[in-house]
Amino acid sequence: MDVNRVLYISQEITPYLAPNALSTFGRMLPQGIQESGIEVRTFMPRYGCINERRNQLHEVIRLSGLNIEIDDADHPLIIKVATLQPSRMQIYFIDNDDYFLRHAASGLETETSFEDNDERSIFYVRGVLETVKKLRWIPSVIHCTGWITALSSLYLRKMYADDPTFNQAKIVYSLYDHPFEGTFDERMVEKLKMDGFTEEELKSLTGAPVDFNALNRIAIDYSDAVAISSENVSQELIDYAKASGKPLLEYPGEENYVEAYKAFYTSL
Repeated sequence: MDVNRVLYISQEITPYLAPNALSTFGRMLPQGIQESGIEVRTFMPRYGCINERRNQLHEVIRLSGLNIEIDDADHPLIIKVATLQPSRMQIYFIDNDDYFLRHAASGLETETSFEDNDERSIFYVRGVLETVKKLRWIPSVIHCTGWITALSSLYLRKMYADDPTFNQAKIVYSLYDHPFEGTFDERMVEKLKMDGFTEEELKSLTGAPVDFNALNRIAIDYSDAVAISSENVSQELIDYAKASGKPLLEYPGEENYVEAYKAFYTSL
């Protein structure tokens, strides 16, 4: 396929968060793809530990103001943006006082307020998709990285299935060795049904509490392709991805991987 625009929905990006395998990947892959001549848009949550003044985040008023309803409660969507130098790559941030605390002293809300992570993930994913619609920017590939993005493919293939912004895009989901401990709110499936999803569509999340592997399974179910993006991914998830029959990018290593991903996008 002809790839001219790639949307990156990321969990972490350095330098806004401390360098680790996930945040470095979230920075370097989009930057490398942009430098190869492809237009990119990159999103991450606006975690409370991110210093807005130091990182020069600015609210985008024309994109903010939408309310996203989750579990019968409205949550205002706030969009902020910063520009990475010297690449001049723009990073969009999804913000909301209910899920991303403005004055978190340390740590990510995903760790310090774990009990809200089901709604935090729903809000983040829907916030990204609504913002891209407002931008009137049509991607050819959507690449999702990190468990907080795992619901993206479900929403894209069901709630946004007929939306011309997304309905021609190929969805790539990265499997990463960056798990969380424990399980999500037992009402998570009920909350998703309130967005119009059926029991059949959510079967990967039903029958047991939603844990890291269950969340990754539903991401695989609705993606067009899967990439193994770190070295120690759960064998259970790798086997599940292979059994799906979808295109699979084997782990390309930690260096010089941009061309491998670009070729993978083109092959879809």
